Amino acid sequence: MTSEITLFVNPTAGRGRGARAALPAASALRAAGFSVETVQGEDTADALARAREAVAGGTGALVAVGGDGMANLALQAVAGTRTPFGLVAAGTGNDFARALGLPVSDPAAAGRMIAEALKGERLREVDLGRVNGTWFGTVLASGFDSRVNDRGNRMRLPVGRFKYDVAMVAELAAFRPLPYRITLDGGETLETEATLVAVGNGPSYGGGMKICPGASLGDGLFDITVVGDCSRATLLKIFPRVYRGTHVGHPVVSVHRASRVELLAEGVTGYADGEPLGPLPLTAECIRAAVRVALP
Repeated sequence: MTSEITLFVNPTAGRGRGARAALPAASALRAAGFSVETVQGEDTADALARAREAVAGGTGALVAVGGDGMANLALQAVAGTRTPFGLVAAGTGNDFARALGLPVSDPAAAGRMIAEALKGERLREVDLGRVNGTWFGTVLASGFDSRVNDRGNRMRLPVGRFKYDVAMVAELAAFRPLPYRITLDGGETLETEATLVAVGNGPSYGGGMKICPGASLGDGLFDITVVGDCSRATLLKIFPRVYRGTHVGHPVVSVHRASRVELLAEGVTGYADGEPLGPLPLTAECIRAAVRVALP
């Protein structure tokens, strides 16, 4: 493996934590003997083009510095290739890093761990989800939670994560369960009223909400969590349990497993790794061993 690696940085991740995290991570990698080239890009499209160019050019690894959005962008460049992927978690949610068992608050330690993994070729092949050619690492969300995202993204104030709390309250007041058609592995079809449907390659989203607590990055299957028709009062009772993953024991919640899932519902946007995919219908496939990750 070449000693030249690419540091893929989002300077705005976590209100500037991305830029601050890049320095100690790069220092740790250089101290381990690697030559580090930093790539940022003028915008998302330019950054992705530069990352893909680095991968195509034979970089020894693509190391993303940022949150779940930056990890998602990096996956678009590295998934399906033999180029190793590293992640220095420096965002707000960091759910993909948590699923991988990576440090989330120590960029220097993350840099040292990536260097050791690359030198020792400790690379684990993990599964990814894919929708119409777009890769994701954690959860494809739809329903109530995606409507909260829609509303929050339209709001200019308040700023930061608090606007999504405000959006949740507003959406809760107006929300009604939606008719879904869910097709698993091209066979079993569920037609149901659902509050939300989450397709988990990894277990959590939203900064530790374990919506699909049993999901594994190495089994070739999604865990699909369906929160059925329930009242606002029931949803408010279930919601706090999501942080522990115990909501799956509630009678209105069901969990299914499949390598391919088709979601159909009117007026619903799908979000994966917190990024919009577009309106349903969407078909997600779990792709085994889609990316090689530098791990502890």
